[in-house]
Amino acid sequence: MSEKNFDPSAPHARQDEFGFEVGTRLTAPDGSPMLGRTGVIRTPHGDVKTPAFIAVGTKATVKAVTPVQVQELGAQAVLSNAYHLYLQPGADILDEAGGLGKFMGWQGPTFTDSGGFQVMSLGSGFKKVIDMKSVDQSGPDDAVAPGKERLANVDEDGVWFKSHLDGTKHRFSPEISMGVQHRIGADIMFAFDELTTLQNSRGYQVESLERTRRWAERCIAEHFALTDSREGKEYQALFGVIQGAQYEDLRRKACQDLGAMAFDGFGIGGALEKENLGIIVGWCAEELPENKPRHLLGISEPDDVFTAIENGADTFDCVSPTRVARNSAFYTPWGRFNLSGARYKRDFTPLVEGCECYACKNFTRAYIHHLYKAKELLSHTLISIHNEQFTVSLVESARQAIEDGTFFELKDKVLSSYYAGEPDPQGQPAAL
Repeated sequence: MSEKNFDPSAPHARQDEFGFEVGTRLTAPDGSPMLGRTGVIRTPHGDVKTPAFIAVGTKATVKAVTPVQVQELGAQAVLSNAYHLYLQPGADILDEAGGLGKFMGWQGPTFTDSGGFQVMSLGSGFKKVIDMKSVDQSGPDDAVAPGKERLANVDEDGVWFKSHLDGTKHRFSPEISMGVQHRIGADIMFAFDELTTLQNSRGYQVESLERTRRWAERCIAEHFALTDSREGKEYQALFGVIQGAQYEDLRRKACQDLGAMAFDGFGIGGALEKENLGIIVGWCAEELPENKPRHLLGISEPDDVFTAIENGADTFDCVSPTRVARNSAFYTPWGRFNLSGARYKRDFTPLVEGCECYACKNFTRAYIHHLYKAKELLSHTLISIHNEQFTVSLVESARQAIEDGTFFELKDKVLSSYYAGEPDPQGQPAAL
């Protein structure tokens, strides 16, 4: 396919194999319409009822949890990362195995992040978290974590980066990212974009946004060409990624530019401060096509969940439920607690009384505390199962509350309890 003659707004003939149906729209307490909604995303490997929390399986596994357990705790889909799978075991291995789902033994829908976040965050030394501290508009254009070496460099064609595993040099471009993600074989992929931080100047944000727009056109062209060339493969949906940091005009422009292209949906990405989450999601939801799903990258805390949903996010993902579990932290309706404390040594109650997850139905805090102190990996598994189910169930409750017209009552109840900072029923202080 010639990029010169390619129209990025023209849909592909096979795009009707993916779909999104809007359900009930959220209304404010005074009855006025809001941006939140329920819906259903239809993929070759099943439907995703939205709003939905997508469990993160970065390296083709939800850490410490088997695919059967992921299904039993209620997760509808899993998101893996193209950067990590490209480096290990290699996209060709997943392609030969029949795609991501078959490779990891997961039968439901799958997503892949393009790898842009990891290329830039690991490449600038920030590892898992982009620096969210804002600076004035005259800030640096080349943000690097203190004491770290820049391992990624952007040019018009793509990004050169060094592997965080062994230091070898690699190249990602829109075309390479599309090729990698097609071989990985997820139901939903994300276009390759440039991630900036809040430490970049506005001038650089403008330049980067335009580069991401050009890359988006190249991603669609390559995606459609690969769709045509890989006969017999199920259709893979492609989402464009909205950047623009915390600038309203840049976010709206990105939505208008990418919204006019033939994407199947959209990811809302980029650096932002927590207090601006709802505002930025709202800007995007107002501009993006109503009939396409919106995925918010990287949130899971209860206040962020409700804020994202009411402002128009349909799906979102985050590594936090399993990451904090590996440090003994578990979620409850009264806040987050750390099971490593000596107070749990003789606490023979479940993590949360009445919780239906496998961990709570079968084990006590005392037992899981023992596992953690003894460095037994089963503690990671049990707490991860609980935390994932807690988050998945919270979002499902929000979905049902939109249907029932009780969303804001649920929000007030959940957040007033979770962030009260009061002891849980077993008398343990909240650790928020």
